[in-house]
Amino acid sequence: MQGAHWLSVFAMILLAWAAVYAMSVPAEMRAAGRIYGADFWTALCNVTPDAAGYARLVVMWAAMSAAMMVPTFLPAMATYEDLTRTGATNPSGVWQLLAGYLAVWLGFSVLAAAVQMGLAASGLVDPLGGSLSRGFTAALLAGAGLYQFSTLKAACLSKCRAPLTFFMQHWRPERWNAVQMGLRLGVVCLGCCWALMALAFVGGTMNLIWMGLATVLMTFEKLPAIGDRLTRPLAIALLGAAGLTLTGLI
Repeated sequence: MQGAHWLSVFAMILLAWAAVYAMSVPAEMRAAGRIYGADFWTALCNVTPDAAGYARLVVMWAAMSAAMMVPTFLPAMATYEDLTRTGATNPSGVWQLLAGYLAVWLGFSVLAAAVQMGLAASGLVDPLGGSLSRGFTAALLAGAGLYQFSTLKAACLSKCRAPLTFFMQHWRPERWNAVQMGLRLGVVCLGCCWALMALAFVGGTMNLIWMGLATVLMTFEKLPAIGDRLTRPLAIALLGAAGLTLTGLI
């Protein structure tokens, strides 16, 4: 994977962030000059109880997942690229790896959109995905905090933090092995990050501040030198936020 290919990956990340930014622009700004096509973006970000509304939500979640999760996957891609230089695999395998990884997050987007539709129908979130219930908000925060202590989270993080070991365990001399490894890594990453991604329902699914902070946290959590020092403090912070939410202090 040469420099031009890395530029393509970064361009994809920037385009995903540009898309979610456009979706999150306030209505009054979108209406000014119709720079982004206000009708389209307004419709895309709001829940409507029909098949078209569900499809738009899937697109929104897919863009958000790509913008947030591909940056966390860059260390694994770089490690795989190093393997191509040894002759163990070919350069196109990097793209296959990424395709498998994104396929898992596309599946997550399909499920997340369905969950958002259900939550909106039950009155727990507003049309833009923000929680309408103090109890629901506290439950999301507490659930994410407790999951930080789980053995499943620890097991998934251990694989994310050691991509070379993962590749050595799962490499096979097969044509589509890179796609298979991408799928496996996507599932592992989902095991790491699903609870933090669910916090989108706290402040709204297109809240850029949350998205940026969550991306940084999930990226750092996968780094061996930093992640061990971050996981438990983050858990305590989330549980504390849940308690403060229940008491009405935040």
